[in-house]
Amino acid sequence: MDNRYDWVDEMGWDYYSDQRPRKVAGGLKTRKAYGSIGESWWSRRWLRALEALGMGSRLTRGRSYARQGQVLSIDIQAGQVNARVQGSLRTPYTIEIQLSPLDDEQWEQVITVMSEQALFAAKLLAGEMPRDIEEAFIEAGHPLFPTAASDLRTSCSCPDWANPCKHVAAVYYILAEQFDTDPFLIFALRGRGKEQIISSLRLKRSDVPFDPQVQEEKTSVATAQPTPTRLHLEDHLATFWQAGPSIDTHIGLPQLPPVDKTLLKRLGDAPFNVKGYNLAQLLGQAYDQIQRTTLEIIEHQLTAISPPEEAKEEDGH
Repeated sequence: MDNRYDWVDEMGWDYYSDQRPRKVAGGLKTRKAYGSIGESWWSRRWLRALEALGMGSRLTRGRSYARQGQVLSIDIQAGQVNARVQGSLRTPYTIEIQLSPLDDEQWEQVITVMSEQALFAAKLLAGEMPRDIEEAFIEAGHPLFPTAASDLRTSCSCPDWANPCKHVAAVYYILAEQFDTDPFLIFALRGRGKEQIISSLRLKRSDVPFDPQVQEEKTSVATAQPTPTRLHLEDHLATFWQAGPSIDTHIGLPQLPPVDKTLLKRLGDAPFNVKGYNLAQLLGQAYDQIQRTTLEIIEHQLTAISPPEEAKEEDGH
């Protein structure tokens, strides 16, 4: 067997063998056998960040390993990833990847910026990852993704000196697809889990100083509002599905919330199904239909009570 050392990317001697990696059953592999890896913006952003560190040609060496399922396991903890990758030898290689975590003070600065952005806060509290969340980290002065080689520390038990070797590179690709499934794992690599982020954000959003004057003004306004007449359902069964007279005082169309079905998403899946479908999924579809139908009804009612501008001008109004 012809084993030899080749110089690779001026990073060191790369151990070369004509043996193919051992086939693995049940390994972690990419969803696509061909084409680009990563479906969401955060997974693609992760790979672009690695390429920007000068890993381009070395990173692609692990793509075939990732597609073939050579990554046996991956464990993502705060600031660290541990993985096992099967190579050509009987014993799998052990990989460790560390991304410099943010300390408590840095996270506090990031959370403060997040809390000041209503849309960021709403989506995060609903368990969603905002598309532009990276901007909050940049504004706080602590980038979410690695920006320098010193941000990443890697080790692999293989004899390859290149950084990254194909085993570490394969884990990078699998990480990208893990981010597709759970984007909050990106936060974990920086030292905070999803629940920690949401808890800190909820606390920050509720931490509003008490102002007696503002509270007094709010109380006065609330007191001045007339108490609505309570209607009994039994007395209005025939008109339950019709718009009431108060529709005439409504101005403008209601706006859909910035985060769709917030509370329902926070509840998660229901513990039972209805005709093969999870109840939460059915409720979500029902809410969507209710929103659309309600907006159509209100728009129709407003059109009926508000003549077009052209008609007003012709009447001399």
